[in-house]
Amino acid sequence: MGNHQNIHWLVAMPLPSLREELELQESSRLTDGQPTWTLHDPVRNLFFQIDWSTFEILVRWSLDDPALIAASVNTSTTLSLEPSSVESVAKFLTENQLVRAVDVAESFESRLRLSRGSWLHWILHNYLFFRVPLFKPDTWLTRMLPWVRPFFSRAFFISSAVALVAGLVLAYKQYDRFVATLIDTVSMEGVLAYALALFSVKVLHEMGHAFMAKRLGCRVPTMGVAFLVLWPMAYTDTNETWRLKNPIDRLRVASAGISTELIVAIWATLFWSLLPEGPVKGAAFFLATTSWTATLIVNASPFMRFDGYFIVCDFLNMPNLHARSFALARWKLREWLFDLRQPKPEYFSKGKELSLIAFAFVTWLYRFIVFLGIAVLVYHFFVKVVGILLFLVEILWFIALPIWRELKEWSKFWPILRQQPVSKRRVVMTVVAVASTCSLLVIPIPGRVGSLGILRPATVWPLYAAAGSKIEMMPVAEGQSVESGQRLLELSSIHVHNKLELIKARIANMEWVASSSGLDDVFRQKMLVNKEELATLRKEKRAVSEELSKFDLVSPFSGLVVDLDPDYAVGQWVSGKEKLAMVLSPGSMVVETYVDEEAVRRIKTGDHATFVTEGLEGPRLALRVEQVDADASRQLTLAMLSSQAGGHITSREKNGQLIPEQAVYRVLLNVETDPGSLKDRVWRGQLVIHCQSQTIAERYLRHALMVLAREAGF
Repeated sequence: MGNHQNIHWLVAMPLPSLREELELQESSRLTDGQPTWTLHDPVRNLFFQIDWSTFEILVRWSLDDPALIAASVNTSTTLSLEPSSVESVAKFLTENQLVRAVDVAESFESRLRLSRGSWLHWILHNYLFFRVPLFKPDTWLTRMLPWVRPFFSRAFFISSAVALVAGLVLAYKQYDRFVATLIDTVSMEGVLAYALALFSVKVLHEMGHAFMAKRLGCRVPTMGVAFLVLWPMAYTDTNETWRLKNPIDRLRVASAGISTELIVAIWATLFWSLLPEGPVKGAAFFLATTSWTATLIVNASPFMRFDGYFIVCDFLNMPNLHARSFALARWKLREWLFDLRQPKPEYFSKGKELSLIAFAFVTWLYRFIVFLGIAVLVYHFFVKVVGILLFLVEILWFIALPIWRELKEWSKFWPILRQQPVSKRRVVMTVVAVASTCSLLVIPIPGRVGSLGILRPATVWPLYAAAGSKIEMMPVAEGQSVESGQRLLELSSIHVHNKLELIKARIANMEWVASSSGLDDVFRQKMLVNKEELATLRKEKRAVSEELSKFDLVSPFSGLVVDLDPDYAVGQWVSGKEKLAMVLSPGSMVVETYVDEEAVRRIKTGDHATFVTEGLEGPRLALRVEQVDADASRQLTLAMLSSQAGGHITSREKNGQLIPEQAVYRVLLNVETDPGSLKDRVWRGQLVIHCQSQTIAERYLRHALMVLAREAGF
């Protein structure tokens, strides 16, 4: 409705007058051979690329009538225009403030009010992006250009190529040293050094743009700092490059920043390989790693409006690549969903059209991930209340708002859908497909929790060395049946043995003193003290004897000896708390496993499960859940399930114990079928627990509520 009113206003009144200071000059041809021109607004230093038809209209703008202008263009050229084309150009000029304000004062006033918006809109806009010009470098660049001219020479390019090969070869030969240096920089001092290196590299990056533009005859009006979501980034105003007719020249300016960073990285890598240890070598390392990373990961990406994007635009000679590919992708998406039979925004060859559509979808996915990551970082780097608000702003502005705008556009297609039967059928298909997809989110799916488990006898007795000791006797062997109370291993500890002998000697001495108390007055006076000391020594003797008895390992029940290391021999020393063997009680078998917090919520006592050994030995076992721990396990008692042994639980060793890296819960299952050849042994295998059904929506909703509940505490 608003567009219709604007066009009606333009037809009812004379065309607005163009601003006198505007400049129009010929530009490069597009890939399809169409000539283009550049319209320059010197007041704002903005450039607008216009096509052939717009140029012909502007040339005849003084006719001051859309019908006369269209007729003149049709008569003098091969173009075929309607008065509406002239009205569209007038609308474009008015919206971009390229006409005299006195002719459209009311329109400019309304646009000014709209652009200012509310104070909330102003804060939001300036939080998301704003620029701070710092200085005008054009005069300084002119004076410095002769000094940097050698860096643009062929000789410097060749020497940099040689330095690249030499630096990479030397760095490869010192790969271990390079990695060790990288690890050593993971510290607060390293972070500060990387920040300083990044600042230096970015300054050189912008200087590269500025000097290349100046070398090609362009003016560089300002340099400064731009803030994207409060993250500072240097910028250089190189809009003047639109004056360059040759797109290769614009490509040189766009790629000058990345080229500068690569050159810094090349020479810094070479210097790091050649220099002796010291601060200069450290500075070269920081410059090398920072330059390679910043160039390859950030600047070279064509999916954001960084250097990589402008390089691609100039290389393909396709200005506004994002906007044009997005428009084409939106058109294609609407055709897929509704079959509107609307004209394309632009016409390209089939291959180029598909490439642009694919590029748009990849860019949307890339931006979704980047903006989501920025939102998470913003949340974590600010005070929690502020972080939550900024997180919501990021999600709503960058993700939800574009989706909402597209959905609003879809609502405008209803009149078209009512008139086209083909579109109606496509809408029905789309609705069915969307409904089917959504139904998958709410249809209960049979629950299955997969994990590694340990099959073992229900009763297991591990044998540990109480302390560092020596093997004195090994009366049993691997796989041997033993009776209750039978000796399994006899160990000896010199420290404990000597401690016992010392206590015995002190007891013998105190007993002699006690027997002589009646013969000596001094001993008689200390008789009570001596009796108390003698009683204490006898208690210590009993305690040390009990400690020494722990080195005589006996079987607590009748069973089978397993996991006895074949390398053990009489006279060998073992460390304290070292697991020596296990005694298994024949009879019932159980399977033990650990699951994470998400899985344990779905498992309950009585659930069925199946178990198959890793080597597929023996039968497939049917199980039933017997016990589910309510608290997370602080220690992993089954080493075979740890990541160090190829298991599924990531753990670390601390004081001889395996500590899980994340919360895991112990689950015990009874074996309900005959284990056959698996009986009375320990096996690791695949376990599948058939737990309660759950919808996909319920799973993600529960996870989201858990996160909210966890983060709600201030």
